Amino acid sequence: MSVIKETFDFVKRQVLISDKYNANTEVVLFNGNCSDLLKEIPSSSVDLVITSPPYNLGKKYEKKMSLPAYLKNQEPVIVELVRVLADTGNLCWQVGNYVAKGEVFPLDIYYYDIFKRFGLKLRNRIIWRFNHGLHCKNRFSGRYEVILWFSKTDDYIFNLDPVRVPAKYPGKRYFKGPKKGQLSGNPLGKNPSDVWDVVTHDWEDGVWDIPNVKANHPEKTEHPCQFPVELVQRCVLALTQPEGIVLDPYCGVGSTIIAALQHDRKVIAAELDSNYIEITRERIQKFADGELPLRPLGKPIHEPTGKERAVQLPLDLITNNSCLN
Repeated sequence: MSVIKETFDFVKRQVLISDKYNANTEVVLFNGNCSDLLKEIPSSSVDLVITSPPYNLGKKYEKKMSLPAYLKNQEPVIVELVRVLADTGNLCWQVGNYVAKGEVFPLDIYYYDIFKRFGLKLRNRIIWRFNHGLHCKNRFSGRYEVILWFSKTDDYIFNLDPVRVPAKYPGKRYFKGPKKGQLSGNPLGKNPSDVWDVVTHDWEDGVWDIPNVKANHPEKTEHPCQFPVELVQRCVLALTQPEGIVLDPYCGVGSTIIAALQHDRKVIAAELDSNYIEITRERIQKFADGELPLRPLGKPIHEPTGKERAVQLPLDLITNNSCLN
């Protein structure tokens, strides 16, 4: 495969894109199986792996198989991801549930054993909550997914300050004792919990309530399970240093690439679907031109007032509505 080199004006600098691994390229965008790309990446060279792997739901970009076969099929990729991850590196694996005949199989639980077997250490099981999705009729509607954050060693990158949340009582001081008059909390804000929320203030309530990419989301493309850029940004800021290297083995329409470029990181990405590759190139171009619609980091989510005009749905649509995920 030949190397495709393109340059864009991006925040007063150029972005070089290669279609195969190149250590000097700001963006590697590989159209093919991620296993082929991973073989070219040197060991211990990646600072952050972040991705949302196929969920085995039978989407057009994946072949549905039994749960044991699906997990077994992922193991060779995970072995390579662990190999290329730096000793100070982190891995974020975002998954939902596999559903078969109405029974729910939480993928994060199954994946935990695999990553643990290959020596990674779980630092947080982060809950990403969203308010919109398919409605179930035989169980409660799912409104969250999970990010498993692993490190390779105990000496891992973690930058708390860029992702601190506003303190509930900023400026509060001790009123007695040896610290009387001193600030009782960090003036930069508090540490967010492992359940993230941006509804009222950015992460203040400790729940990651970042909207999933549905029809009215400004980032929406034709991809059915698109990763929100905002979710990736938070991990990039906290778990890498500037000019670090981010890897997404299942990049879809390039949300990880956009988030990495926003914060001056290099990025390596793979995607099987050539149509999604073209959409990614278009998104990079629009981003470089300042024309890509993006949801601002930490923007409060719209909450209905209850006064909105009601929409009457056809009865057959209501009775036949079911939940697939």
